[in-house]
Amino acid sequence: MEDITKIQVKFSEIDSMRCVWHGSYVKYFEDGRESFGRHYPGIGYADMEREGIYAPVYDLHLHYLKPLGLNDVAVIHTKYKYHIGARLDYEYEIFRESDGALCCTGSTTQLFIDKNGELMLEKPDYFVEWQKKYKV
Repeated sequence: MEDITKIQVKFSEIDSMRCVWHGSYVKYFEDGRESFGRHYPGIGYADMEREGIYAPVYDLHLHYLKPLGLNDVAVIHTKYKYHIGARLDYEYEIFRESDGALCCTGSTTQLFIDKNGELMLEKPDYFVEWQKKYKV
């Protein structure tokens, strides 16, 4: 399962070298997850919130390959990766639209937390239903 979304690099996202600041890529991953949730309804942040469930990022990996600059269009590929446990795993590739250059790769793992802030060891019901719907 994959979603593709595009964003234009803003001035607030670049550093003194006129390249996208490294921390902005974490936001781009978030943009990718939000778009993924809209593309595959039932797993988005609003869906989780309705269920009283949250999924904070537990693990994050990034590999910077080529820079993005002001006004470049970043094409974010977000792929859901099935894992047997109660967690969300995504992989990312960010390309520069103008030349197709691969600029960044990475992954995140999110764990489910209930409304009391407790780690959920079992998959939430809504997530089980989502997995059935999309056959993952």
